[in-house]
Amino acid sequence: MLHIVACIKQVPDSREIRIDPKTNTLVRQGVPAIVNYFDLHGVEEALRIKDEFGARVTVVTMGPPTAEKALSQCIAMGADEGVLVSDRAFAGADTLATSYVVALTVQKVEDTWGPVDIIFCGKQTLDGDTGQVGPGVACRLDIEQLTYVEKTEHLDINTREIIVHRHLEDGVERVKANLPVLITALAELNQPRRASLPGVLRGIRYKPIVWTTNDFPDIDRSKIGLKGSPTIVSKTWVPEPKQVDTEFLDTTDSKAAASHLLDRLYATGSLQNSVLA
Repeated sequence: MLHIVACIKQVPDSREIRIDPKTNTLVRQGVPAIVNYFDLHGVEEALRIKDEFGARVTVVTMGPPTAEKALSQCIAMGADEGVLVSDRAFAGADTLATSYVVALTVQKVEDTWGPVDIIFCGKQTLDGDTGQVGPGVACRLDIEQLTYVEKTEHLDINTREIIVHRHLEDGVERVKANLPVLITALAELNQPRRASLPGVLRGIRYKPIVWTTNDFPDIDRSKIGLKGSPTIVSKTWVPEPKQVDTEFLDTTDSKAAASHLLDRLYATGSLQNSVLA
């Protein structure tokens, strides 16, 4: 049976994100937390493979104890197990430190439930927006990575081959790779399902597995948390909104409206006389 790991992150709801003007950091207090949007598409694709071929789906996340809610949501959707990696020593991790801990977590998942065939991540998170953790995990595990995937065309569990479509800047790339593989999901990949009532009840009752640094006896503490994070954010800010003057023409005379528009364009310098010469 296939074993799939879906990596998720609990993030502040982007519709309510604010920045503290004094500290230049995100204001998280009072802001509702959600499962990262792109990660949900990775979870959904894992569940679709489970529906078609049969698979064990393990969802993992690194975060504070409150991240249990994110795992509960994925369990309600149909995942089999949820693992929360939570420890104060992990606080302040950048993408380098995060990918290190997530890679160790995947290895421990393999030791616990067997080899992992596919790892799904979202293409990026709504708060960090770097798109670096997924590829970082693949590099640390030394497995193939398929980024920006918008479609799973074919999966053969006998030959252990997968064919996907990658959405690139200059077109779509059709790629075949061998398992194990790490895939980063785009929103176009699928439409995440709504949890059924039995699923919701299971998610409410489910208690995720929690691992701390004590569960990783060989962990290198110089590579986790702030110590393992060379990234420095010198400043963050919200761009000032641009003031735009708007004028409405209340007329049914199209010629008069066109003439007035041309006059306004000439007056503002947006249109030069030579254009219509």
